[in-house]
Amino acid sequence: MTNTVKTPWYRFYNGIKEHLDYPDISLFELLEQTAGSHPDNISYNYFGNKKTYRQFLDQIDLCARSFRNLGIGPKDKVSICMPNTPEAIISFYALNKIGAVANMIHPLSAEPEIKYFINISDSKYIITIDLAFNKINHISHETGLKKIILVSVADSMPLYMKVLYMLTKGRKIKLEKNDSMLKWKDLIRSGQGNTDHSTCNSKGAEVAAILYSGGTTGYPKGIELTNLNFNALAMQGIEACACLDPKDKILAIMPVFHGFGLGICIHTAQYHGMTSILLPTFSIKTFDKLLKKYRPNVIAGVPTLYEALLRNKNLDGYDLSFLKCVISGGDSLSVSLKKKIDDFLHEHGSNTQVREGYGLTECVTGSCITPIDQYREGSIGIPYPDTYYKIVKPKTTTELPYGEEGEIVLSGPTVMKGYLGDQSETDAAIKIHEDGLSWLHTGDLGYMDADGFVYFKQRLKRLIVSSGYCIYPQYIENVIDSHPDVLMSCVIGIDHPYKIQVAKAFIVLKNGITASDDVMRSIREHCEKNLAKYSWPFEYEFRTDLPKTLVGKVAYNELMKEEQTTHE
Repeated sequence: MTNTVKTPWYRFYNGIKEHLDYPDISLFELLEQTAGSHPDNISYNYFGNKKTYRQFLDQIDLCARSFRNLGIGPKDKVSICMPNTPEAIISFYALNKIGAVANMIHPLSAEPEIKYFINISDSKYIITIDLAFNKINHISHETGLKKIILVSVADSMPLYMKVLYMLTKGRKIKLEKNDSMLKWKDLIRSGQGNTDHSTCNSKGAEVAAILYSGGTTGYPKGIELTNLNFNALAMQGIEACACLDPKDKILAIMPVFHGFGLGICIHTAQYHGMTSILLPTFSIKTFDKLLKKYRPNVIAGVPTLYEALLRNKNLDGYDLSFLKCVISGGDSLSVSLKKKIDDFLHEHGSNTQVREGYGLTECVTGSCITPIDQYREGSIGIPYPDTYYKIVKPKTTTELPYGEEGEIVLSGPTVMKGYLGDQSETDAAIKIHEDGLSWLHTGDLGYMDADGFVYFKQRLKRLIVSSGYCIYPQYIENVIDSHPDVLMSCVIGIDHPYKIQVAKAFIVLKNGITASDDVMRSIREHCEKNLAKYSWPFEYEFRTDLPKTLVGKVAYNELMKEEQTTHE
């Protein structure tokens, strides 16, 4: 019995198209088509600074001319180390317009991580927020960087906010000297004399962006995503949501260096003529104020975001009827939490329910979502149009019957080109099956029912998901093991009341080193220097030894069982 869903009943029921026609064009050209249809719609809103699609295209064009002045051309890799600001998305589309590739870096990444991301992509230029400038400056001599383009979160703020920012947070930022630094305003000014307004006209199969994930080994991999990957996601997403209109507003909480943020909150919204409300930082404590101020029609976030929503007393009695699409992704949503969120939405006047999505960066982001009015308990939904799911026996291509648990694999136009410079990892993730299709092996366990609803159970690969961020234990272990006092370590995920999971490190010290507060402090500081803040271990524990498997590998599952037993 096959469990590959091709034309299931629910698509006919909801009027969702089974197949879409994807133009063989670039990201920018798809955006340009939208701007032609909705020139006066608001493209983005940044603290009240609003730009129409016509104005956004003008900003992109000027930025593209400025990039050309620097000598950036087709196929060149340019890093963007930015939160959600206008400069980040202007740069993203401007690079695409001239045929260059955007290499997306988390601004909170540690110096060694930033160096790795720059070097693996061979980036010669980087656009960065001022808060990350000094970190980049420290490692720039170990890279091929020619210019560091500096942006402040205040650059695009309304004047009164810019002044306030510079008098408060801005004055605390002390930038080190670097002759290769170029301020954003100077970059843009340089392009005003360039009359080359041409578009590169990249094809769908060409790489548009590089995002980062752990791959199958747990070490960061550059994921090459094409124009088609992003464009297909946008077209599929609007079709699968089945409730969105041009001019709808989406709260862009998820960051642009993340597939969820870049693929859904930016490109999907921009494809449909919607407004992306850009937020460079987000605080759970001010979530109620954002909802009241912007009245968004769409929220896309991780489960912890919605947990905070339930606890926010400032929304008691407030009308949320403007919410028409609420999406949860980045981590599994429990049945009980979904029910609580749905009840909360209905009690506050919204007719929608939270819709769980599933995906991974290797297919940009979501590729499966709960239908608008057909929820099945415990299900992560149904595949997007032109996206096929099936369940196979783990580490094989053998398809399993409906209802039987195995590895979730998927095929469709959003599946990545591959891992940057790593064919062996690409071959391990994408396999050609007997049906002749290329299938992405997700490393996740689940099953599918006879109607095509998919159920996620657990992850095959070692992975900690904390507040929607993917944390790779092996990478943390590599950092801890590089400390001069450490013999070996093992990192696992432990439960956390708010973040769902956090990392805990078990550490064995070298002979002659005695466990002490000073050693613990030194290891902690070492981690904080070399790891992104969101991946810092939450707990550390010294051990004289670590449990082993029969073949001598560290039995991290045993440590997980110990933790569960301790906290029962």
